[in-house]
Amino acid sequence: MRFERMNRLKGFEMPTAVKHGIGAVQYLGEEVKNLGVDKLLVVTDKGVCAAGLIDPVVDSLNKAGVSFVLYDGVVANPPLEVVAAGTKIYLGNNCNGLLAVGGGSSMDTAKAIGVEVAHGEPVLEYECADGKKPLSKRIPPLTTVPTTAGTGSEVTQWAVITDPARQFKFNTGGPLIAAHLTVIDPELHVSMPPLITAGTGMDALCHAIECYTCHYAQPITDSVALLAIEYCAKYLRRAFANGQDIEARYAMSQAAMLAGLSYGSESAGAAHAMSQTLGGIIPIAHGPCVATMLGPVMEFNWMGEPEKFARIAQAMGVNTFGMSVDEAAKEAVLAVYELVDDLCIPSLADQGVPEDMIPRLAKEAFNDPQTVGNPRDIDVKGYEWIYKRCFDLVEPSL
Repeated sequence: MRFERMNRLKGFEMPTAVKHGIGAVQYLGEEVKNLGVDKLLVVTDKGVCAAGLIDPVVDSLNKAGVSFVLYDGVVANPPLEVVAAGTKIYLGNNCNGLLAVGGGSSMDTAKAIGVEVAHGEPVLEYECADGKKPLSKRIPPLTTVPTTAGTGSEVTQWAVITDPARQFKFNTGGPLIAAHLTVIDPELHVSMPPLITAGTGMDALCHAIECYTCHYAQPITDSVALLAIEYCAKYLRRAFANGQDIEARYAMSQAAMLAGLSYGSESAGAAHAMSQTLGGIIPIAHGPCVATMLGPVMEFNWMGEPEKFARIAQAMGVNTFGMSVDEAAKEAVLAVYELVDDLCIPSLADQGVPEDMIPRLAKEAFNDPQTVGNPRDIDVKGYEWIYKRCFDLVEPSL
C-alpha cells in the first residue's frame, strides 16, 4: 500500500500569482482590474471590518474604480449556509469576481462560493470523496488578501467547509479552485493579537512539517516546506512577542504562503486529519487545535521518516552536530514542544475538548482522507495514543 502511494505519478501546479510587499494593498485595485473584474463580491467577516482592516482594501478598490458588494457574514469553520448566502449575493448583484479578505475561513468561503457560481450546484456536490463529482470548471477570478499568517489558503488548492448535518468538515479542491491572485501585505497583520498570531503561525508550521514528511512529498514541496519551517522557527516568537515587528510579520506572511504551496494538490497527515475532524464536531479554532496536536503527532511519526525529521531539527535551529539520525529526529519533536510552550498555546482540555471523546475522535480521524499521507502507518489505536498524549494520559515515548 505504501509503495503504491509513493510510486504514483506526481505533479505540482501553482495557479496563483503572488504579489507581496510592505504596503502592497495599495496596488490591489489595479491588480484586480488586470484580471478583467469590474464588480466584486468582497468576502470577509465582521471582525476584519471592526478592526479596520477592510478600509485600505476599500480605498484601493475605490481609487481603481472597481465596484463591489460587501459580504461580511463569514464565521469560523464556515458552514454550508454561509457559502450559500454568499453565492446568492454574488448572483443577485451580477458580480464577475471574488475578493477574500481575512483568514482561512474567508478565503475558503470565497473559494466555495466560486465553486457554486461556476458549477451551478451546492459545493457539497463537489466534496473530495468517493462518489462525488470532481471540479470541472475554473472558479470566477478570485483575489485573496490574507490578514493572518497561517492557513496558506491564499495559495492552496483546497477549501474546507463544514456540513453541520454530519458534524463534518469536508474538502473540495484542485487547481480549478485556487485563487488567481494573492496580494500579501504584512502591514495588515500587525494588529493580530498574540494568541491568533501563535495559533495561525503554528498552523503554518504544521502545514510545512506534515507536507515535508508525508507520502506525497516531492522535491518542489520539500524546498518550500523547509524554508517555511526555518521562517517559523526564527520569526514566530518575535511576531508573538511584538506585533509591530514588521520584519517578523513579513517573514511569517511568507512562511504561511510557502507552507500553503507545500500542500501542492495533495494532502498532509495525522495532525490535520485530527484537527479537521475535531473541528467539525466541536466549534474550535483550527490554529490552537492543530498547534496542540503537532508535538504528539511528531512524537508518534518521527520513526517513519527519521532523516527528514533530523533535517527539521536543523531547520528549527537545533545544532545536530555529533548526533545520530534518530537523536536529531527526536530533537525536532522537542523543539516543537518548546515552541508551543513559549507561545502559550492552550491545551485541548482548555480549548473545550473533553477527554471522554477520545474513542470517537480517533475513529473520525482515521477515516479522514489525510490519514493516507501520514509518514507512519497509523490505525485507530495509533490515533487514540496521540489523543491521550495530548491530554497527558500516557507517558512520553522519547
